[in-house]
Amino acid sequence: MKKGDEDPVLARVGNTSLLRLRGVEKDAPGCEVWAKAEWENPGGSVKTRPALRMLLDGIRSGALTRERTILDASSGNTAVGYALVGERLGYGVELCVPGNAKPERLEAMRRHGATLVLTDPAEGSDGAILECRRRIREHPGRYFYPDQYGNPSNWLAHHDGTGAEILEQTSGRVTHFVAGMGTSGTVMGVGRRLKEHDPRIVVVGVEPAEELHGLEGMKHMASAIVPPIFEPGRLDKRLFLPTMEGWAMRDRLLAEEGLRVGHSSGAAVAATLRVAREAGRGVFVTVLPDGAGPEGPQGREGREGRG
Repeated sequence: MKKGDEDPVLARVGNTSLLRLRGVEKDAPGCEVWAKAEWENPGGSVKTRPALRMLLDGIRSGALTRERTILDASSGNTAVGYALVGERLGYGVELCVPGNAKPERLEAMRRHGATLVLTDPAEGSDGAILECRRRIREHPGRYFYPDQYGNPSNWLAHHDGTGAEILEQTSGRVTHFVAGMGTSGTVMGVGRRLKEHDPRIVVVGVEPAEELHGLEGMKHMASAIVPPIFEPGRLDKRLFLPTMEGWAMRDRLLAEEGLRVGHSSGAAVAATLRVAREAGRGVFVTVLPDGAGPEGPQGREGREGRG
């Protein structure tokens, strides 16, 4: 059996650069604003981290065998992660994905050999979850269901990986961590790790302010199926961000930082700037979940921005 660290592609998951956003932080004097460049992961997003961890833990436990097909629901990035990891490890992958997922993501899933089940776009990620659960009920012995929304291996990937990296890259100076919430695995895992280091570190979860929003990959918890791994009591604050604020910051990141990223990254940075302005001083870290389009971001600092 191949393990992640024995595969040359999967061995590159994690250890992403930490970029200082000097243009953005000018609006928050006395603050440092940093962001993890998660498009550097194989598969192009932060979601490859939990996809790899969940599948490896499934193999170790004996729940994922060669006779079973990996099946889960995703709005896009985790699905690409499953397809990539499944291909590298030699397992079949079936994915329930909203029909309006980005074409380049659908193409990436197919390129890595996954079978796609496209669900009603109007039902979003919740519709994909419900279809996935229906298939599990009808064929319980056919599939291995990682369940990214309820699997503790999701947040553990960030506890052991992303959070530890942030502490190392900031030399333990981080005072605030801000992250957008979809499955909530990033903020739940990183938040736990940072609080273990220093309980005074402020952890902020960001979600769309509107039920019908345009921040792909993020959940408006009050109107959606709430992920079982989401524990709101672990957050110091929940910040509700309007869609247009995330979109505007997306454009600003390209203009001022040379970073071509998506709306969820824009939302994460906009929220981080809000938190920094309110706090007035500190070291603020967020996560840029992915890049915008197949060409990826073109950061002017690149790996020289590693903290």
